Amino acid sequence: MKPVLVVGAGPVGLMTALALKFYNVEFRSFEEDSSYSSDTKAGTILTRTLEAFRRYGMDEAVLADALRVDEIGDIERATNMRRKSVQLDKLVDDTRFPFVLNIPQHHLEPILARGLDNLPEGWVNLRHKLLDFREVEDGVVARFETPEGIIEVEGSYLIACDGGRSTIRAQLGVEVEGISLDVRYMLVDIKVDLDKDNPRDYPYLAYFADPQEWMILVRQPHCWRFLFPLAPGAEEASREELEAKARHFIGEVSSLEVLNTVIYRVHHRIATKWRTNRVFLAGDAAHLITPMWALGLNTGVLDAINLPWRLAWVLRGWADDSLLDGYEREQRPLAAHGSGEMAEAARKLMGTGGGANALATTPGAEDDADWATAMTRTLLSARVDPEGAGDWSIVKSGRHALRIGDRIADMPIFDGAGRRLHVHDLCDDSFVALYFTDARRRPVLPPDDLPGLKSYVVSRWDAPMDSGLRDRALFDSGNRLRTKLGIGEDMVVLVRPDDHVAAILPMNGADISTIYKKILGRA
Repeated sequence: MKPVLVVGAGPVGLMTALALKFYNVEFRSFEEDSSYSSDTKAGTILTRTLEAFRRYGMDEAVLADALRVDEIGDIERATNMRRKSVQLDKLVDDTRFPFVLNIPQHHLEPILARGLDNLPEGWVNLRHKLLDFREVEDGVVARFETPEGIIEVEGSYLIACDGGRSTIRAQLGVEVEGISLDVRYMLVDIKVDLDKDNPRDYPYLAYFADPQEWMILVRQPHCWRFLFPLAPGAEEASREELEAKARHFIGEVSSLEVLNTVIYRVHHRIATKWRTNRVFLAGDAAHLITPMWALGLNTGVLDAINLPWRLAWVLRGWADDSLLDGYEREQRPLAAHGSGEMAEAARKLMGTGGGANALATTPGAEDDADWATAMTRTLLSARVDPEGAGDWSIVKSGRHALRIGDRIADMPIFDGAGRRLHVHDLCDDSFVALYFTDARRRPVLPPDDLPGLKSYVVSRWDAPMDSGLRDRALFDSGNRLRTKLGIGEDMVVLVRPDDHVAAILPMNGADISTIYKKILGRA
């Protein structure tokens, strides 16, 4: 079988490669540079991305070198007074990771790359610059410029993770909608002690709103980072000027050193087409998003959650090629009208002094509003639209019963052998049908005879030893999972390998096998 070709080895390209490795899909990864990123770039990893790290086997390695953050601060710069923060501990019943991470991209990329170290020679290729590609009857042929000369590589599919100036997107002739703003941001890493010698009890991630000049302050593992808008036409500041500006932001300190700086433009640009036959766009090649609320890199990782399992199902022969169409149908609105518009609204609000966290305020009880805000800011809120009916969302408006397209909560549960699992463990490499019913009544489950589909009974009553269900039963102590999901007794929930719900229906008369085949284009 021909490998999948992944062009670009930034965070989205690396995550796509790690996902294909996880699904045992042969691939080849190509990066034109001789090493991974050394630039000062994105620095906050949202919870949904961390869940993807876990699935693809990278969570422990990243956590070991990152700072965990359970509060996103909102501070009025004029008075230095704290306003209502985002409290991520509210997510303790929704995820194994009720926090976000601070780790700079140039530290993250080498960690992710180490997850590919044990692959055969030739699977991961640096110093391979894509020149062009052509489609053939059953695949794609790409040409690369390498230190050994120009080579051709044939693959089954081609995934463009080659950034905002994507060579692949340009060759396809795919247009980009949106705008590049006449706005530039300065990102500066500084070495300063705000803990002991010059204590400042800022949250590790804090937004300082101000109509004159707002700022974002981020505590990274090795430094403090701040980001602020540059005045139109302003030249890049000297190190002395940046040190003075930092002192202006954080107050007088005994010692301060500028480590790294970068200036970048602000975009809200979305590719009009994400799939052309056997070629897919992902990450910045598909969407350039205002760098606010960490929605750039993390929205790209949503692409690396949605596409790889579809490719695996098709390449294994389990699904029709039409399954791949769902990638663009689901991910494009999340990027264009979800993350992109939300980030741009937050940018504008920061400049009014209103505080970006105000955007996530939701109606209802205070605790529900705090939870909904935390879900939104971590991208655990993202609901996809499997049917293409426009019923998607990036904002959680409050607590509600589980709906098709929702990400299912990753709550703990126990299997028939007494082992403690989490819900997402069940669907790491499979569709999972969860039959919420009384195990004492000996419900009849369909046989697990379709590849990529497993069925379990979920009950607060442990399956009796003589029920024949012990190896397919999950113990839901106190009905906590069913209550959390807001569904009734004798219901079945079908969950996809990316944790999103594909179907919810009564058990009586439910034909999950037919629904599964329909999703795969095999009905």
